[in-house]
Amino acid sequence: MSVLPGPTENINKDNKFMNDIKKFMNQKIRVKFDGGREDKTEEFIRDPNDSYVITEKSRNIGLIVARGTSVALITPVNGTQEISNPFISEEK
Repeated sequence: MSVLPGPTENINKDNKFMNDIKKFMNQKIRVKFDGGREDKTEEFIRDPNDSYVITEKSRNIGLIVARGTSVALITPVNGTQEISNPFISEEK
């Protein structure tokens, strides 16, 4: 007869993911999801008179929860730069 582990028996104190994610605390991060969607946890403020118009103002969102297998990449914003796509041929 097998016994299913209880909630406290299944906790791994040396959880590699939790130790890796701690290095991103208190800094801006970029989260990339499967399907190509990216999120930088920045919200653009809409015009109070017209909800279809987005203003230049933005605000940071303190905490987001992104879970599951749809999270493909977590990377810090600082220290990264955008490069041109090396797979697009410039010959026409």
